[in-house]
Amino acid sequence: MSLTERASWKALTAHHAQVGTRTLRELFAADAERGTRYTLEAAGLFLDYSKNRVDDQTLKLLSALAEDCGLLERRAAMFRGDAINTTEKRAVLHIALRAPATQKIVVDGANVVADVHAVLDRMVTFANAVRSGAWRGHSGKRIRHVVSIGIGGSDLGPVMAYEALRHYSQRDLDLRFVSNVDGTDFKEATRDLDAAETLFIVCSKTFTTQETLTNAHAARAWSLQQLGDEKAVARHFVAVSTHAEAVTQFGIAAENMFGFWDWVGGRYSMDSAIGLSTMIAIGPDNFRAMLAGSHAIDEHFRSAAIGQNLPVLHGLLSIWNNNFLGATTAAVLPYDQYLKRFPAYLQQLTMESNGKHVTQDGKPVGVDTAPILWGEPGTNGQHSFYQMIHQGTRLVPCDFIGFCNSLNPLGTQHDLLMANLFAQSEALAFGKTAGEVAAEGTVPELVPHRVFEGNRPSNTLLADRLTPETLGALVALYEHSVFTQGVIWGIDSFDQWGVELGKVLAKRVQGELAAPNPELKHDSSTNALIRRYRSSRNH
Repeated sequence: MSLTERASWKALTAHHAQVGTRTLRELFAADAERGTRYTLEAAGLFLDYSKNRVDDQTLKLLSALAEDCGLLERRAAMFRGDAINTTEKRAVLHIALRAPATQKIVVDGANVVADVHAVLDRMVTFANAVRSGAWRGHSGKRIRHVVSIGIGGSDLGPVMAYEALRHYSQRDLDLRFVSNVDGTDFKEATRDLDAAETLFIVCSKTFTTQETLTNAHAARAWSLQQLGDEKAVARHFVAVSTHAEAVTQFGIAAENMFGFWDWVGGRYSMDSAIGLSTMIAIGPDNFRAMLAGSHAIDEHFRSAAIGQNLPVLHGLLSIWNNNFLGATTAAVLPYDQYLKRFPAYLQQLTMESNGKHVTQDGKPVGVDTAPILWGEPGTNGQHSFYQMIHQGTRLVPCDFIGFCNSLNPLGTQHDLLMANLFAQSEALAFGKTAGEVAAEGTVPELVPHRVFEGNRPSNTLLADRLTPETLGALVALYEHSVFTQGVIWGIDSFDQWGVELGKVLAKRVQGELAAPNPELKHDSSTNALIRRYRSSRNH
């Protein structure tokens, strides 16, 4: 049965026709307790979802939709280790990356949690050696710079986590990241570094990712140019990979390869050895605390009833806003500078996971999936794109994220920051009518320009402060929200075939750019662009 043919979907469609025109002003006026009733708390995260255009019946019908679409069964299958990534026939077990050592998850006869902790223990030993100075470079100098080389999930997660937890980092260690195959990225990251004090972490599961390996070989050449000895590679490079032969051929010692598993998708891998740079920066104890925060949300997601389940509710509200209110985009707006890369991280998590047009059985989904996600930290965004959110023609549901206590208190600045967060969500919800604008003495011709329609939905997520545990909880919240939405749409949230075609074509074009006189068999536009580039380069 297609999604739109389900009775639960039809019930929501009929319900929307009845209540779709009700405003947040009306909903709040009808329920004096709405602001406290429509809240939920778990694992240190507090969610106020009262400023969504829903009522009790909406929430009841959304829960019924989740049950009808098999969310409970699908959730159980994931935690069991079933191969729910159907197109690749793989288990989906990022939840095992943060499971305590006492837990067992058996896949193909092996307890994967034990494997996870074996790698974690090796990571701890290595990270402590680098942090203490016990790990020395080829010339005997202490490592002072760590450069992580990866792309996609092998980069976005570590970059986000490092920036988010910079407050907890060891400040005499300089962490940098290289992902773009554009040579500028590598050149700028290494321009002022001494190879004798630099450690590279090459993150590639197969050790074949084109962009990552190109940058890794550039790093190898850069290092040897300064150090002059092939043996230096073993002291200045480690790998996060599963391809021992390729890693060894590169010059990295086998004992300095940290593995992970095919049941870890790239965008879900920051808790695995992909997070080695994070562990080096913040230390093993803080890294384990981050894992514990994610595990706390995992357990809540696994055990809480649908109506009281924080990630499920977040995902269902996204379904409502996207598929019934017509919001094709969503904004994540963290009011904390440390979370400046969090929206970019969530872009991959949400859009690579759920940017699909067919269901698991290959049939058209029939509804919109994966709203376009974007955002910037407040208050910067207020002076950039909030104009469109408040008075534009598009509906943009927003997630505001804030903390009750600052890690860097400075006078009354945190109060000002949080005042802006609360004010923005209030303004989006309730706006300002023409009558209210006129009552302020506004001249008639300016009244339309100063009207705020309001009725624009938002969530507010609050926590005490940004700790490693809190970051872990936030990551897991969005992971399971994405999972929930994918189950409703009936898609495989854990493959990413959409990235393949461009890679294949790029490899073909790369050969044509290198060949002396290639025969071009693309479309007329691509052929012309290739010819123009070939005739203009190096001039």
